[in-house]
Amino acid sequence: MSEASKRSTIYFEPAIHAALRMKAAETHRSISALVNDFLRHALLEDQEDLAAFDARVSEPTMSYQALLDDLKAHGKI
Repeated sequence: MSEASKRSTIYFEPAIHAALRMKAAETHRSISALVNDFLRHALLEDQEDLAAFDARVSEPTMSYQALLDDLKAHGKI
């Protein structure tokens, strides 16, 4: 663990903890390293999603009611 690392307590469901322990053993990595990688991946996905939202901000929107009305008008529902 690097000097800049922060310590935290995380509570896992027993089955999740068992899976993490097994994956750590199989990959010769620590649970901390696995969790850090998983979180980095999730945060990257969030950043990509936010970028996609920003790219589409100028697109027209449609309310749920308008969508249902359009589907009904076109015989889809």
